[in-house]
Amino acid sequence: MRASIVALLSLALAAPVGAATAPRVAVASFEQLAKPLPLPYDEQANAQAAVAAAKARAKARHKLLLIDLGGNWCLDCRLLAGTMDLPQLRKFIAAHYEFAIVDVGRFDKNLDIPARYGIKDRLEGVPSVLIVDPRTDRLINRGRTAALADARSMTPQALADWLAGWTV
Repeated sequence: MRASIVALLSLALAAPVGAATAPRVAVASFEQLAKPLPLPYDEQANAQAAVAAAKARAKARHKLLLIDLGGNWCLDCRLLAGTMDLPQLRKFIAAHYEFAIVDVGRFDKNLDIPARYGIKDRLEGVPSVLIVDPRTDRLINRGRTAALADARSMTPQALADWLAGWTV
Protein backbone atom coordinates (compact mmCIF):
# COMPACT_ATOMS: atom_id res chain seq x y z
CA MET A 1 0.00 0.00 0.00
CA ARG A 2 2.77 2.41 0.95
CA ALA A 3 4.58 1.72 -2.36
CA SER A 4 1.38 2.52 -4.26
CA ILE A 5 0.97 5.82 -2.45
CA VAL A 6 4.59 6.75 -3.14
CA ALA A 7 4.16 5.81 -6.81
CA LEU A 8 1.01 7.92 -7.09
CA LEU A 9 2.67 10.92 -5.45
CA SER A 10 5.72 10.69 -7.68
CA LEU A 11 3.54 10.47 -10.79
CA ALA A 12 1.48 13.43 -9.67
CA LEU A 13 4.63 15.47 -9.29
CA ALA A 14 6.00 14.28 -12.64
CA ALA A 15 3.15 15.50 -14.85
CA PRO A 16 2.77 19.08 -15.99
CA VAL A 17 0.19 21.42 -14.45
CA GLY A 18 -2.94 22.18 -16.47
CA ALA A 19 -3.34 18.73 -17.97
CA ALA A 20 -6.69 17.20 -18.90
CA THR A 21 -8.48 15.14 -16.28
CA ALA A 22 -8.17 11.41 -16.81
CA PRO A 23 -11.34 9.40 -17.19
CA ARG A 24 -12.30 7.16 -14.29
CA VAL A 25 -11.42 3.62 -15.27
CA ALA A 26 -13.81 0.81 -14.45
CA VAL A 27 -11.29 -1.48 -12.75
CA ALA A 28 -9.55 -0.93 -9.45
CA SER A 29 -6.75 -3.46 -9.93
CA PHE A 30 -4.88 -5.18 -12.72
CA GLU A 31 -6.42 -8.48 -11.60
CA GLN A 32 -9.70 -7.21 -13.09
CA LEU A 33 -8.26 -6.64 -16.59
CA ALA A 34 -9.37 -8.97 -19.38
CA LYS A 35 -7.23 -12.12 -19.61
CA PRO A 36 -5.07 -13.00 -21.31
CA LEU A 37 -3.34 -9.64 -21.31
CA PRO A 38 -2.68 -8.23 -24.79
CA LEU A 39 0.50 -8.93 -26.72
CA PRO A 40 0.64 -5.48 -28.34
CA TYR A 41 4.12 -5.49 -29.90
CA ASP A 42 4.34 -6.73 -33.49
CA GLU A 43 7.87 -8.10 -33.83
CA GLN A 44 7.65 -7.97 -37.63
CA ALA A 45 6.26 -4.43 -37.95
CA ASN A 46 8.16 -1.64 -39.65
CA ALA A 47 8.51 0.57 -36.57
CA GLN A 48 9.90 3.56 -38.45
CA ALA A 49 6.91 3.56 -40.83
CA ALA A 50 4.46 3.15 -37.94
CA VAL A 51 5.96 6.10 -36.05
CA ALA A 52 6.09 8.28 -39.19
CA ALA A 53 2.43 7.53 -39.98
CA ALA A 54 1.29 8.20 -36.40
CA LYS A 55 3.31 11.43 -36.33
CA ALA A 56 1.72 12.63 -39.58
CA ARG A 57 -1.75 11.85 -38.22
CA ALA A 58 -0.96 13.60 -34.93
CA LYS A 59 0.24 16.70 -36.71
CA ALA A 60 -2.78 16.81 -39.04
CA ARG A 61 -5.26 16.19 -36.21
CA HIS A 62 -3.58 18.53 -33.67
CA LYS A 63 -2.88 15.74 -31.20
CA LEU A 64 0.19 14.52 -29.37
CA LEU A 65 2.21 11.54 -30.56
CA LEU A 66 2.47 8.71 -28.04
CA ILE A 67 5.17 6.12 -28.77
CA ASP A 68 5.01 2.97 -26.64
CA LEU A 69 8.38 1.17 -26.59
CA GLY A 70 8.36 -2.34 -25.15
CA GLY A 71 8.15 -6.06 -25.68
CA ASN A 72 5.58 -8.82 -25.29
CA TRP A 73 7.82 -10.55 -22.73
CA CYS A 74 7.34 -7.58 -20.33
CA LEU A 75 4.51 -7.83 -17.80
CA ASP A 76 4.48 -4.06 -17.20
CA CYS A 77 4.11 -3.47 -20.96
CA ARG A 78 1.19 -5.88 -21.14
CA LEU A 79 -0.47 -4.30 -18.08
CA LEU A 80 -0.17 -0.89 -19.75
CA ALA A 81 -1.69 -2.28 -22.96
CA GLY A 82 -4.52 -3.96 -21.06
CA THR A 83 -5.27 -0.74 -19.19
CA MET A 84 -5.18 1.29 -22.40
CA ASP A 85 -7.70 -1.19 -23.87
CA LEU A 86 -10.28 -0.23 -21.25
CA PRO A 87 -13.13 1.56 -23.09
CA GLN A 88 -12.95 4.75 -21.02
CA LEU A 89 -9.20 5.13 -21.48
CA ARG A 90 -9.22 4.03 -25.13
CA LYS A 91 -11.68 6.85 -25.91
CA PHE A 92 -9.60 9.39 -23.97
CA ILE A 93 -6.38 8.35 -25.71
CA ALA A 94 -8.05 8.54 -29.13
CA ALA A 95 -9.16 12.10 -28.36
CA HIS A 96 -5.69 13.30 -27.30
CA TYR A 97 -3.06 11.10 -28.92
CA GLU A 98 -2.04 9.32 -32.06
CA PHE A 99 -0.41 6.10 -31.02
CA ALA A 100 2.55 4.06 -32.27
CA ILE A 101 3.59 0.76 -30.72
CA VAL A 102 7.26 -0.18 -31.15
CA ASP A 103 8.80 -3.54 -30.29
CA VAL A 104 12.30 -3.02 -28.87
CA GLY A 105 12.94 -6.73 -28.45
CA ARG A 106 15.23 -7.30 -25.51
CA PHE A 107 16.59 -3.77 -25.82
CA ASP A 108 18.22 -4.73 -29.12
CA LYS A 109 15.95 -3.45 -31.92
CA ASN A 110 14.34 -0.24 -33.13
CA LEU A 111 16.53 1.78 -30.77
CA ASP A 112 16.94 4.44 -33.45
CA ILE A 113 13.46 5.67 -32.52
CA PRO A 114 14.25 6.67 -28.92
CA ALA A 115 17.67 7.89 -30.13
CA ARG A 116 15.87 10.36 -32.42
CA TYR A 117 14.49 11.95 -29.23
CA GLY A 118 17.78 12.07 -27.35
CA ILE A 119 17.63 8.67 -25.61
CA LYS A 120 20.89 7.30 -26.95
CA ASP A 121 21.94 5.11 -24.06
CA ARG A 122 20.11 1.97 -23.04
CA LEU A 123 16.43 2.47 -22.27
CA GLU A 124 15.90 2.77 -18.52
CA GLY A 125 13.12 0.21 -18.68
CA VAL A 126 10.02 -0.80 -20.54
CA PRO A 127 7.48 0.23 -21.21
CA SER A 128 9.11 3.50 -22.11
CA VAL A 129 6.55 6.00 -23.29
CA LEU A 130 7.57 8.93 -25.46
CA ILE A 131 5.16 11.86 -25.60
CA VAL A 132 6.08 13.99 -28.62
CA ASP A 133 4.83 17.31 -29.96
CA PRO A 134 4.47 16.40 -33.65
CA ARG A 135 4.74 20.01 -34.84
CA THR A 136 8.22 20.48 -33.37
CA ASP A 137 9.21 16.80 -33.06
CA ARG A 138 10.18 17.63 -29.46
CA LEU A 139 10.01 15.06 -26.66
CA ILE A 140 7.69 16.53 -24.04
CA ASN A 141 8.28 14.04 -21.22
CA ARG A 142 12.08 14.10 -21.23
CA GLY A 143 13.47 12.45 -18.10
CA ARG A 144 10.16 10.66 -17.44
CA THR A 145 9.95 8.24 -20.34
CA ALA A 146 10.42 5.16 -18.13
CA ALA A 147 7.95 6.27 -15.45
CA LEU A 148 5.65 3.34 -16.28
CA ALA A 149 8.40 0.70 -16.31
CA ASP A 150 7.15 -0.49 -12.91
CA ALA A 151 3.48 -0.28 -13.83
CA ARG A 152 2.63 -3.31 -11.69
CA SER A 153 3.28 -1.22 -8.56
CA MET A 154 0.60 1.23 -9.66
CA THR A 155 -3.14 0.97 -10.29
CA PRO A 156 -4.99 1.19 -13.60
CA GLN A 157 -6.24 4.63 -12.52
CA ALA A 158 -2.70 5.82 -11.80
CA LEU A 159 -1.69 4.78 -15.33
CA ALA A 160 -4.67 6.67 -16.75
CA ASP A 161 -3.77 9.72 -14.67
CA TRP A 162 -0.17 9.64 -15.90
CA LEU A 163 -1.25 9.45 -19.53
CA ALA A 164 -3.73 12.29 -19.02
CA GLY A 165 -1.08 14.37 -17.29
CA TRP A 166 0.65 15.20 -20.58
CA THR A 167 -2.44 16.45 -22.39
CA VAL A 168 -3.82 19.98 -22.31
